Formats: sequence, C-alpha cells, structure tokens
Amino acid sequence: MWDRRSLYEFGEGRIEDVLRRYDLVIFDHPFVGEIAAGGLMVPFDAYLSAAERQRFEADSVGGSWGSYQADGRQWALPIDAAAQVAAFRPDLLAAHAERPPTNRQELLDLARSLRRDSQWIGLPLVPTDAMCLVFSLAAGAGETIGADGAFLPVASIERIVGELRELAALAHPQSRAWNPIACYDHMITQDDVVYVPYAFGYVNYAARREAPVLAFCNIPNSPPRGALLGGAGIGVSTFSAAPDAAAEYALFLCSAEYQRTGYVAHGGQPGSRAVWTDPAANEQTHGFFRDTLATLDGSYLRPTYPGFVDFFRTATHEVVAALDGTITPAALAQWLDRRYAESCQKSRPGGAP
Repeated sequence: MWDRRSLYEFGEGRIEDVLRRYDLVIFDHPFVGEIAAGGLMVPFDAYLSAAERQRFEADSVGGSWGSYQADGRQWALPIDAAAQVAAFRPDLLAAHAERPPTNRQELLDLARSLRRDSQWIGLPLVPTDAMCLVFSLAAGAGETIGADGAFLPVASIERIVGELRELAALAHPQSRAWNPIACYDHMITQDDVVYVPYAFGYVNYAARREAPVLAFCNIPNSPPRGALLGGAGIGVSTFSAAPDAAAEYALFLCSAEYQRTGYVAHGGQPGSRAVWTDPAANEQTHGFFRDTLATLDGSYLRPTYPGFVDFFRTATHEVVAALDGTITPAALAQWLDRRYAESCQKSRPGGAP
C-alpha cells in the first residue's frame, strides 16, 4: 500500500519517522547524508551489477544518479527527476512575446508588459520555495555556495534579495502564499498569470487534455544553469522485514522499460534520461521533457551532509523575513554564514560537508 506525504514532509520532515513505518520510501536527496550517517536505508550496492550501475549513471538526468550517493554507497535509485523550470500559458503569452524569456532583462520586460495589461508573472514564494530561489540565483550566477565554510558573501545575498524583491513586486499578489502546485492550479483556472520564471515542474499540467494547458521551458538564464535540482529517490528502509523484495520492486520501478511505459502513462516524471528525449513521451506531454532538459542538466545539486536539511528548514523563514524587509540582506547573510558553518561542524569530524 502506497501512502502520500505533504510537500513539506517530503522535503523537510523527519525521514527516520517515515522509514520506521514503510519498506520503501520516496524522498528528497538532501536526506542522503542523514540516511548514510544513521544507516537508515539498505544500500543498493549489493543489488546492482557493474553493468546496471553504468546504465543508471549514463541514463541520469543531470546529477540525479549521483545525488543519492554518500560515503561511497548508493542509498537510493532516481525514480523521478525535477528542477525549478519556467512555465507559461502559450495562449496568453503570444500577445506579449514571440517566445518565453531567455534572460533576466527579457523577464523584467515581459513582467512589466503584463502589468500594463492587468496580468502578472507568478513566483511561488512560500518559505521553502523562497529559499530554493536563493540557491538557484546564486548558482545561476556561477557563485559557489559554501566556499571556505561560508554560505555566500554579503554582496551576493544583497544582490539575490534585491532581484527577488524586484520580481516579487511584479508578481501576482498571491505569490507569497503559493507553492508551485497552487500557482499552476491558479494558472489553469484563471487568465491573469501568464508566465512563471522559477518553479518546480510538474508534467501532469503539461499532459492535460483539456484547455488550458501549461507549457514548460528552460529558466530565463543564458545558459540555463543553476536551477535547484529536485526529483525523488526511492530507497529501502533498514527496518524493513523484506529488504530483498523491496529492493527488487524498486529496481523494477526504476527500470528503463517501466520508466518509459507505465511510469509515464500514470503521470510520472521519470528519472530515466531516455524518457526525456523520447518522442512519444514528449508528444504525450506537449514537449515537457524536451523543452526543460537543458535546465535539469545544468541544475544545482544541494549539499547532502548530515545537518543540511535542518539548516535549510530554519533558513527558509529568515529568507522570507529579508524579502519582507524585517531584516536586512546583510543580516541575512551573516545569519546564513553562521548557521551554515554550525551545521557543517556538527555533521562530521572536521566539519567538512
């Protein structure tokens, strides 16, 4: 029996609580450090031949395959691939632009054009997504997060907060209460949000058979690098009474054949790269996979050291406070540096993530 968790529980909840209840768990890759440190999952190494490992690595979307590795072991298989991508209503965008924006200036020009027509861009800015945008805008600018034990320089945080405030001022007023799903639900029921520059992609919105359909494309960055890598891995709980059977089923779900057929047919967003380039899969989804693949290939892989999820969880609200003006960007930068360093020091001897 499969159960669902909320997006918050998936990305920021306590992974051990879930693993004590289920044989197989689908989870976000930053938990891998915690999983490895606590031995909370059964590594797949014993279940994978050298040829199978090579197949998975070659078939990876961006850094998905490597994102589930820690301490030299493979703790999960990439069942799903995702990243922050761009989305738009093709029927509405045509009145303002020939194509979606490919850089920040084009994004700002479109957002201002939409406002003149009483329309908006959308920008999901609940705390989790706001923090994700900090990573994406830093990585997209070619900056190294965590260099020399610091999170980011003050100047970088000031730039990022300034850019987010500028976009937020042009975004739909409900954006602060939206995660990507809420934003997309609004876009298919209302006609006032035309384009979203950064939000995790969900193929089911592109696969709709009734109008309006959302189209997805690369983020407005040239090249389209730095978008936060999401997706999901599937792993076997160390508390499982039947780990061999659980591992066998996980391998089936992540096999190239099932990912190409049953997984797509049931609305999945495969972790198999072959599906993202498959003409039939793209025909079913209005080009979702083809038109966002460059963004996923250039995506940013979050740290996976033990303690990172706790750092991320507490940082989300500080980022929102900076966007709201409750704290200054410089104060946010100092807070992020301090808490990031503390989380690294707690993770292992020497503090290296």
